[in-house]
Amino acid sequence: MATRTDVLIIGGGATGVGIARDLALRNIDVTLVDRDGLSAGTSGRSHGLLHSGARYAESDPEGARECLEENRILRSIAGECIRETKGLFVQRREDDPAYFEEKRVACEDVGIPVDVIDGETARTAVPDLADAVERAMWVPDAVVVPSRLVAANAADARDHGARIRPHAPVTSMSVADGRIETVTLERDGGVETIEPTIVVNAAGAHAGQVAAMAGVSVEMRPTRGVMISVEYENLEPVLNRCRDPADGDIVVPHDDQVVLGTTSVPVDDLDDYETADWEIDTTVAECAAMLPPVEDAAHVRTWWGVRPLYEPEEAEHGGRGISRGFHVLEHADDGVENAITVVGGKLTTYRRMAETTADLVSERLGVDTACQTAETDLPGASDPAALDAFVREFDGQGPTDADLVEGNE
Repeated sequence: MATRTDVLIIGGGATGVGIARDLALRNIDVTLVDRDGLSAGTSGRSHGLLHSGARYAESDPEGARECLEENRILRSIAGECIRETKGLFVQRREDDPAYFEEKRVACEDVGIPVDVIDGETARTAVPDLADAVERAMWVPDAVVVPSRLVAANAADARDHGARIRPHAPVTSMSVADGRIETVTLERDGGVETIEPTIVVNAAGAHAGQVAAMAGVSVEMRPTRGVMISVEYENLEPVLNRCRDPADGDIVVPHDDQVVLGTTSVPVDDLDDYETADWEIDTTVAECAAMLPPVEDAAHVRTWWGVRPLYEPEEAEHGGRGISRGFHVLEHADDGVENAITVVGGKLTTYRRMAETTADLVSERLGVDTACQTAETDLPGASDPAALDAFVREFDGQGPTDADLVEGNE
């Protein structure tokens, strides 16, 4: 017998579980599935930066404002899913001072609080900061613990009636009369058929593959990036290199480790792509230009993530450092009227992506309940042990925060 659901969400990263939570809080019947544990894709394989918007201030002011607004919301609702660290954009002597000034002015125009300090003051805050750093700029960056964030969203969705099903890969879809009629899953060693009213494709970098099952095209241009966690204690702020975005320009603090990132290399096969030594070497060397001790620090773990970049946006803008805006695609014009895809975006803006998608789904279902996720605390937000239990419940541990989530390494 088939399982009926108002909304089937495919993809258990931050965006997918964010949509599930949003819809469940509106009393809409939701089922979410993922082929692996939750946050197994991009969300759990990032460097874990909670953007202030400063990285995109000059290239995409609108996107920067979204980051700033969502940064503030997540600090309010997500508790121990966020680590309050601040961020420091640093300029070495060989870096273009005009770029620093452009970013400072752009941040001020957007409304991002900034505080410019000289190199000596910066080294007081970060004693191991390179001697070549001439000045720096404080911004309200922070660190996300993505495994906790994703699992807490899933737990709240479940508590409000959603069915959350990790390890349930979609194997096929049937389309008739312009609608997806059934979706078939592998689950618990067997097969399950779901009859959805609406299907939301939130499969990240795999969104194109999921869309193809319904006979529609979503053009993705995924790129891989390496992250290396190394031993280094007591770094307080996120360090960003204040130059045009390039390889190895961010250092993200954990407790007794820091995460070094990253690269950007196109990939063709999402499940079998090259992981090149030069990416590790370049990232370490470039990050050491900001924080020299990391060059010889012991490596704890290394992983690659794949960015879910949307082909039309990338083709239009081109280049690295363009804000990864998000897109909600309706497929009625493609001949499948009950299918929606959400692509692009950043971990920081997952909640806004979810709200936009949930608004559209609610309109389609004739539900006029407003979004509640910006004002409603995540369950367990103040209790790290509860959050970490959610991670175990949903098999949600990713490499980004394996050292921060108790009992999940």
